[in-house]
Amino acid sequence: MMRLVETPQAIIAVEEHGPEAGLPIILLHGFPYSARGYDAVLPHLAGRRVLVPHLRGYGETRLRSGVLRSGAQAALGADLLALMDALAIPQALLAGYDWGGRAACIIAALHPSRCAGLVTCTGYNIQDIARSGEPALPDREMRHWYQWYLHGERGALGLARHREQFARLLWSMWSPDWRFTEAEFAASATHWHNADYVETVVHSYRHRYGLVPGDAAHDGMEAALAVQPDITVPSIDIHGGSDGVNPAPSEPSARFTGRFERRVLPGVGHNPPQEAPEAFAAALLALG
Repeated sequence: MMRLVETPQAIIAVEEHGPEAGLPIILLHGFPYSARGYDAVLPHLAGRRVLVPHLRGYGETRLRSGVLRSGAQAALGADLLALMDALAIPQALLAGYDWGGRAACIIAALHPSRCAGLVTCTGYNIQDIARSGEPALPDREMRHWYQWYLHGERGALGLARHREQFARLLWSMWSPDWRFTEAEFAASATHWHNADYVETVVHSYRHRYGLVPGDAAHDGMEAALAVQPDITVPSIDIHGGSDGVNPAPSEPSARFTGRFERRVLPGVGHNPPQEAPEAFAAALLALG
């Protein structure tokens, strides 16, 4: 069932599954993906209450008039918190990858009482914006070419004109062993024709490098994130062994100070729930 949930900044589309009773599981997608990335996970969570929101800029979610089309990390975190408040959810299992993993990490870090457990892909996803100007090693910089592309107006226009081609290239580069079908791709592609999509995506990749300001409504949350807060809740990091944009690190993350486990999935890229749905669901069930 699809529900439209009113929050201060947006009307958030949420796909609801299972009974209303029990600890909810909230599944959050990334860029350039969609809520369809969790379709194959849902059968493994039968009997549980599961919510799959469309993030701002995607699918049926709509930002309110006058709201900055911000893709900043605090905007994503604030949306998740506002959604939980609007649905009167005091606590949930949170899971996500890419943008969605960032939102989940933010709530786990800043509002641990609201997060019963966390499944994050590629680990600690909270951006260190103050240090964003420090260059990484060249092979790492090369993987982020799309971010530098979106810093200019040529890239913004390229995304607007070629959003399907842009996403297809990233899917292929980031998950080199994933043989997604045309039907799978087309199902997600419909979510990228939201009127807020391009503006929100471009803002995201500029804000994280300090090139544009965020929404003043989220300044308090951004300040709290600037200290790189620890995540204390029980957490499992699912990392694709063939992730083409964020290779699995060899060392543990110092920011996870509670119970923590990293599960590296061979042959899986940047989109674990769609590439390895059973393993993704197993991580959630291990937490509750």
